[in-house]
Order: sequence, then C-alpha cells, then structure tokens
Amino acid sequence: MILRRPVMDIESWSPDYTIKKESWRTVLALAYQSLGVVYGDLSTSPLYVYKSTFAEDIQHSESNEEIYGVLSFVFWTLTLIPLLKYVFIVLRADDNGEGGTFALYSLLCRHARISTLPNGQLADEDLYEYKKEGIASSSRGLGLRLRSTLEKHRVLQRILLTLALIGTCMVIGDGVLTPAISVFSAVSGLELVVSKHHHQYIEVPLACIILVFLFYLQHYGTHRIGFLFAPVVITWLFCISAIGVYNIFHWNPHVYQALSPYYMYKFLKKTQRGGWMSLGGILLCITGSEAMFADLGHFSQLSIKIAFSFVVYPSLILAYMGQAAYLSKHHIIENDYQIGFYVSVPEKLRWPVLAIAILAAVVGSQAIITGTFSIIKQCCALGCFPRVKIVHTSSKICGQIYIPEINWTLMLFCLAVTIGFRNAKHISNASGLAVITVMLVTTCLMSLVIVLCWNRSVVLALSFLFFFGSIEALYFSASLIKFLEGAWVPVALSFIFLIIMFVWHYGTMKKYEFDVQNKVSLNWLLSLGPNLGIVRVRGIGLIHTDLISGIPAIFSHFVTNLPAFHQVLVLFCIKYVPVPHVKPEERFLVGRIGPKGYRVYRCIARYGYHDVLLDDVKFEKDLVCSIAEFIRSEGPESSRSSNNTENEAKMAVIGTPSTHARGIKMWDDEDSTELKEVNSPEVPRKRVRFLVPESPQIDREARAELQELMEAREAGMAFILGHCYVKAKTGSSLIKRIVVNFGYDFLRRNSRSLAMHRVSLVHPL
Repeated sequence: MILRRPVMDIESWSPDYTIKKESWRTVLALAYQSLGVVYGDLSTSPLYVYKSTFAEDIQHSESNEEIYGVLSFVFWTLTLIPLLKYVFIVLRADDNGEGGTFALYSLLCRHARISTLPNGQLADEDLYEYKKEGIASSSRGLGLRLRSTLEKHRVLQRILLTLALIGTCMVIGDGVLTPAISVFSAVSGLELVVSKHHHQYIEVPLACIILVFLFYLQHYGTHRIGFLFAPVVITWLFCISAIGVYNIFHWNPHVYQALSPYYMYKFLKKTQRGGWMSLGGILLCITGSEAMFADLGHFSQLSIKIAFSFVVYPSLILAYMGQAAYLSKHHIIENDYQIGFYVSVPEKLRWPVLAIAILAAVVGSQAIITGTFSIIKQCCALGCFPRVKIVHTSSKICGQIYIPEINWTLMLFCLAVTIGFRNAKHISNASGLAVITVMLVTTCLMSLVIVLCWNRSVVLALSFLFFFGSIEALYFSASLIKFLEGAWVPVALSFIFLIIMFVWHYGTMKKYEFDVQNKVSLNWLLSLGPNLGIVRVRGIGLIHTDLISGIPAIFSHFVTNLPAFHQVLVLFCIKYVPVPHVKPEERFLVGRIGPKGYRVYRCIARYGYHDVLLDDVKFEKDLVCSIAEFIRSEGPESSRSSNNTENEAKMAVIGTPSTHARGIKMWDDEDSTELKEVNSPEVPRKRVRFLVPESPQIDREARAELQELMEAREAGMAFILGHCYVKAKTGSSLIKRIVVNFGYDFLRRNSRSLAMHRVSLVHPL
C-alpha cells in the first residue's frame, strides 16, 4: 500500500477570482490577521533597541541629549523607511499580488528579458500574469537604452542575479538571528525579577529551550496555532503603548519635543564617532519592515497599510517615547541592568509583561522562519538552490510550507549564535547588518523597477535611490564597523548559502547547455519507424527531461539498451516561469513528436515560483487528460502534414480538466475489475474511460488514438528519469573541476529526486 500525503487544491485558484473591490469588512479582517503574521518581528523591536544603542558606544548623561537624540533617530527612521518607503512606494511594486526580493527580480526579468532560466519560450509571454495590467515596459528615452543594455550584457545580468541572491541570503541569515535576539531579549527581563546570581544560569538555557520548542513546532504548521498570533501581537502592542503613555504623562510630558530633527544634529555633534557607531543599535527599530513587502501575497496592500499606519506605527512611537520619558528622569539604573525595556515597566507589571513578551517573540520568530521556507522554495523554483523536501502543512492554505532540512539547519545555527555570544549586544550587531543589507538590495532593485516596469523618468529613480540609499548606507556603515563584534555572522552565513546557490545554478546551467548541444535529431527518430526498432508494450512511459524542444540524448540510451518500451511515450518537462502563479487553464503545453503513428508526445507543465507542484496521482490524471484534449482538439489537417519538424514546433495550450467544462474528462473505476482466480498473481487494473463530449469534429482516426491512449492508461504509467553523472571536461581549470566534480556533484547526490526509476548516463561538461 502506498500512502500519499494530502494534496493542496490549487486548481481552484485563478486571478479572475481576485476581489476587485474588497469590502471594508474584508480589508479590516485581513488587517487584523496581518498583525500576527507580518508585524510580530517589528513589534518586538522595543525589547532591544535602546539596550543595544547604549550598550557601549554612548552613555546616558544627565543632559538627556543622548536619549533625546536616539528617540529622534528612531522616530524619523520609522517614519522614512517603513512608512514612507515601504507603505507608500515599495508595496505598489507587487508582482501580481506577490512581494519580496524575488518579486522585484521577477518583474525585471519579464520587462527586460534578463531571466536566467534557460528554458524560456515565447509562449510564456502569453501567460495571464506575465504582463501586469496598467504597467508597460519602458519603450522610450533612457529607460529603453537601460533595458537594451541589460539585455545585451550577460555580465550585468549576472550582477543583477547576484544582487538578488545576496538579499535572499541575508533573509536566510535573518532567519537565524531574529529568533535568537527576539527570544534572548524577551527572557532578559529575568534580570529584574530574579536575583543577579540566578539569572546568569537561567537566561541562556531558557532561551535555548524556547528556541528548540519553536523549531520543533514548525512541522505542525502555523495553521494549527496561527489563530493565536494576532491576539498575542495585539495584546503586546496594547501593552507597550499603554506603558508608554503612562511613562510619558508620569515622568516627562514634554518628551514629544525630542521628535524634532534638531535633536539628531545635537546628538551627532556631541557624540561624534560614538554616535555614528551607535546607529547600528538604532537600526534595529525597523527590523521586520521587509516582512510587509515579503508577505504581501497573503494579504492585500490596503490591509497591510491600515495595520501599520493605524496600529503598529502609533504603538511603536508611543513605546519608544515612553521609554525615553522614563530614562530622561532616571540616569542611574539599579541592579546594573543599565538601559533596557523592562526597566521602564512598572514593577507590578513585570511578570505579566515578561510572559507576553516571550509569546510575542515566538510569534515574531515564527514569521521570519516561515518566510525563510518560502524564499528557499522560490530559489528552488528559479534553479538557484538544490531541490529539498517541501511539506505542505495545510491542505487549504497555499503558502504554508515546511522544509525539514532548512528548519533543523536554522535551529542549529540559532542555538550556536545564542550559546556562542550569550548577550544581546553581539547578536544585535549581526541582526542589524542582515536587516539593512536586505533593505539596500530592495532599494537598488526598486530603482530599476521604477524605470523599466513603471516607465517613469530616470531622475525619479535616481532620486529614490539617492534619498533612501543614503539613509540606508549610513546605517550599513555603522553596522559594518561592528564586523568583529558579531556582524561577521550574517556575512559568513550569507557566504555559505551564496556559494551553494552559485554552485547549483552554475552546474544546472552547464548541464542544460550540454543537453541542448547533444540532443538527438528528429531524423534519427523517423529512421527507427513507428515501433522505434523495439517491442512496444501496453502502457504509458513518462520520460522526464529539462528540454523544451528536441529529443534528449538519454532517450537514445533508453531505446538502445531496453528490449521493450511503452506503446505511448510522453517526454514531459516540469518548468518554472518568472511569474508567481500559472492559471490552471494555461498549465500544459502539449505537442507531438514525429508522425501520429509513433505515439510520442511532448508535454510541458508550467508552474510559477509560488505554485504548488503536485506529485500525486492527480498530476498523472491531469497529464493524460491534457494529451487526450490535445488529440481531440488537433485538426485533421495535421495528419496530412508532411513536415514533421513543423508539427513538433506546434504546441497547444491545454488547461487542467477542471478548467474546461466541455473538454475531455477521465473516469476510472478501481472497484469494477473482476478476478477470475482468487490466487491469481495478476495485479487488478483500473478501468479508465474518457468522457468525450458529443462533437462531430472528432474524426475516426482521433477516436482510435484516444482509445489507444485509454488502453495504455489502463495498463499503467511508469516514470523514467535519466540519472546523470556530471563531470568537468579534461583540461578544465582547477576551480571548475572543484565546482563541478565535487561541489555540484555533492549537492546533486544529496538533493531530492524527481522520479522513481533511473538510468545512468555520464555528462562531461
């Protein structure tokens, strides 16, 4: 018995079903849900911002110039980066509702034809999501010249890909650092509620236990505990804003004056180099801002804007103002706690606030972990990461996935960082560099989107790049100066993942180039005759290939070494296109290889980088139905055509059976098979029938071909995959031999396979 996991129903998805005009009830419901999914990380930043800022570089003095300057920096940083940049500008650069680094890169790939996917086709440009309504490619002036320059120079395309991958690797690094600093800062409140002698032995072990529990919960999926996320974050935001209001009115009602930019000038003038270095701690107030754009696909622009503008942003400002108001009247902190969040919390509320903070830290960490899973899946779809096991934890919600290998790797790195540093100072230095690098990458890609996709002036794009880039470059320099004090961690993690991505991408591209150069000619297939020179037995043989045209060399290897082959052969290719989703109506491209009597077909299944790849029996049924629909819709004139090369180039767009109401349906009955003998060794076959609509256009020859396909399906299907051993050519450079013979070969042997049956063949690259 073969037990199969539940398959997610993505065929019901369609851009046509998108709500054009959302009701306010729907928008507010999405805004409520986004508080728990999107803003968990950002809302917990008050736990460690002031503590990290005043950790070493500057001191809190009785003049209050330092604390007022830090508050002014926090206010304007939150206003300019999350509010102005992301809410009002970047969120508009969605890729058919999807956001994130790869969404921007995908937009650029389509509008400038710079995609690194080798198996692109002109038919892909006809996809519904390939061109977004209302946005046209730049077709005049400097924008046209910029686009043509990018299309001509492969070096610029590689630089752009490298930029996108660096941002992606930093997001993965943030998936290690955010849980560590969030949980560690949350449990740091034990310093004020237990004795100093005991908290040293409790803090790190407790943080590690919470982290292990957090990563252990991942395989259950967020849908089981996700309903608690929004209430936890809302409770936390209410808690910190209420404490902030209390501290403002109780300690310093005039603290609002520090929001003036003048206090930033006074702060830098007094602290000078120390103040510049302390910007690495102030930077942490915007950690998690990128999630607003990255998680856009799960919500709507309006809901994310409402949640941030009316709930998250005011709560954070009140929290930071409240801490500053308290610290402006307390210059000597007891218990050697120095400056932190919990010292401004009233003593009677510290235990409840500690509990809520730990829950909020877990929620914030959960968001970045699931975001890391999603971005790894996108990298796999674009050929930039080895295939990994992707488990869909929900049969109803498309975006909820779990990757075991990545989950436990993140956990080990996270524990290593927590145990190795044992303080929030070094972890915050590392997290700050990862956060600001991702934002810099977004700013660079966004400036190109403004010109190439939005068709706006280059001056506007340069203004965007200079304004936000200069702010982020200032924070980046302050974070990079802390390289030896923890900031080396995201650089090291990103370097490791970047090497993996480049080695896999390079090996995959070279392997595809080899397959293209060594594919078999159609004349060779025609010379074999309808039987291909071997015995044709009942059944359907599915031969996987990455080629979208031509006959792969592995096919000649099969024909030469196998004594028999199936009566129906399908060369099928599963490829990803640079769009988030492919509509079910556009799922398959089906064509014929050789004359009709050969019964050899080509089928290309197209998926977007956010689509779910079905590997269940449903995919087999959709594949067979697409071939049957192709046979039915194929005109009788194709049988009279003598140009087989022209027939091979013709491919029809065929949707899944659920998308064409009047198309062919397949019905199979597993219970109607009768056995003549009880102890018969024969395996009972399912009876398969095609429900063909009444149509006089189906000629006798097409009905006979459908009958043969039906009988072949009854006999069974076999998946056949050529297992290639990739080696560098003799005489290749040392670096190439190391990359191909060791790096790529190691990744290939330890990545997930696509099929059950393998035949070996050596590919010298």
